[in-house]
This record gives sequence, C-alpha cells and structure tokens, in this order.
Amino acid sequence: MAHPPAKPIGALGRRLVLEQPVATPDGAGGMVIAFAPLATVWAEVRWLSGDERFVAGRPEQAARHAITLRWRGDVTAGMRFVGDGAVFGIVSAGDPTGERRRLVCQCEEISP
Repeated sequence: MAHPPAKPIGALGRRLVLEQPVATPDGAGGMVIAFAPLATVWAEVRWLSGDERFVAGRPEQAARHAITLRWRGDVTAGMRFVGDGAVFGIVSAGDPTGERRRLVCQCEEISP
C-alpha cells in the first residue's frame, strides 16, 4: 500500500511548546498536576471538527485538531501543546506511516 507523500518541512510552520504533566504534593496528602515544558517544536495545526457541549450546566465549545510534527517517540496522551494563546490537550499520538518521519497527534483545544 502506498503512503501519502510526506509534507514538506515548510508545512510545519507553527511554533508550539510541548508540555508534560508533573505531579507535586499538595501538602494535604494528595497531588496537584501542573505542566512543565519538555520541548519547543515546529508543527502543522489542522482543524478537524468542533461542537458545543454542556459542562456543569453551561455551554462549552470543543474543537478538535490534528497536530503534525517531526517524529518524537516520547509524546503520549495527557501531554499538551501550548502556543499563540491556545492550549491543545493530546488525546492520542501515532505514526501514520510507521516510518518515524512524522507524528500526528489528535488534540482537543482546551479553554484557558
């Protein structure tokens, strides 16, 4: 089966910070999750879909995006991308061709 042609490097024109969750003690026996920068990457952000849902009785917008970057083996669900005032929570990450050239992350935009 033929793979789609690779995107040119110039298509990865948006600079994002990849952040990983870090658990720290809250002083009361629990943990607080914060995010710490892991790397700055160049990526392509492509809008996939959007809808409105109700959370705690109020409407909330949900937008889904595919974020493509150069291959990295350390990106997992639960991490996030931050850039240009937007936060994108990573839902899944995978290599569509198996060639370790690109990584495509399915993300949901998070309201700050």
